[in-house]
Amino acid sequence: MGILSIPRIKPKQWVVVDFKKVDWRGYFNSMFWNLNYWDKASTLAGEVENPSKTFPKALFRAVVLVVCSYLIPLLAGTGALNTKSSEWSDGYFAEVGMLIGGFWLKWWIQAAAAMSNLGLFEAEMSADSFQLLGMSEMGMLPSIFSARSKHGTPTFSILCSATGVIFLSWMNFQEILEFVNFVYSIGMLLEFAAFIRLRIKKPDLHRPYRVPLQTFGAIMLCLPPALLLVLVMCLASYKTFIVSGIVIIVGFFLYPALVHAKNRKWTQFDIEHVVVPSNDLDVQEPPQELADEASVSLLPVLSLPEINQEVSETSAGVLKVE
Repeated sequence: MGILSIPRIKPKQWVVVDFKKVDWRGYFNSMFWNLNYWDKASTLAGEVENPSKTFPKALFRAVVLVVCSYLIPLLAGTGALNTKSSEWSDGYFAEVGMLIGGFWLKWWIQAAAAMSNLGLFEAEMSADSFQLLGMSEMGMLPSIFSARSKHGTPTFSILCSATGVIFLSWMNFQEILEFVNFVYSIGMLLEFAAFIRLRIKKPDLHRPYRVPLQTFGAIMLCLPPALLLVLVMCLASYKTFIVSGIVIIVGFFLYPALVHAKNRKWTQFDIEHVVVPSNDLDVQEPPQELADEASVSLLPVLSLPEINQEVSETSAGVLKVE
């Protein structure tokens, strides 16, 4: 579409914008949703050989491809056609393709959009399910979440991920964008806080990939995206605040409920990977006791004696906390 539109492009149309008619809430949420979630790739690091070298290269190339896949068609459509911004609704790219290249290009764009949606669904489901699997392997969720099929996929975690998608089906697309962006923003702010805290409290931990900055530089690196996250949250509707608030409240009650179920042994947990609680972060320990960042939790999972007691009950006593 970009090549076919070259003879008809009028560059002056790219700078004609009526800012009064811009739906800033929809604009920021759409742009944010289309250009984020890069951290989701980390949940699949355990399935990749040498991720510390593979991931930076792959992410750099993916960013270039994603930016080009959005920028080139937008420049082609807005520069070659004299259409009003109000006409650009959901699915309008197919009409743009038809006006520029004919019906064959419209069908091609529709087929590509369908395949893209399948890819997005697979990527989201894989990231969420392997995140649940990782939490289960660390003893934060029941061991059923780490159960794999004969193909190596976490079956129960995939079912949970698919169930979450079904619950969102009662909302329209723009509401879903606002909701997932709001929850994602909260999660990212927590990730930034954990990143800075671990950098300060445990600078010598082994990290598969270490950001080549000192603590102050790492804080400055997190500041601009943190401000963007706050902006996206401030633009959310009242409905998004209410739904997100309910989800957050459920999360606050769910965590102590899981700890209680673990202490009461109502369900089986994997205690071979017990995480070190947050109240132990300030204690000076030998570096070899903490293998990497995955061994440290910023939440008080169990007290120190409780961890020692659980570890002593295992056959080999994999982790010792002193």
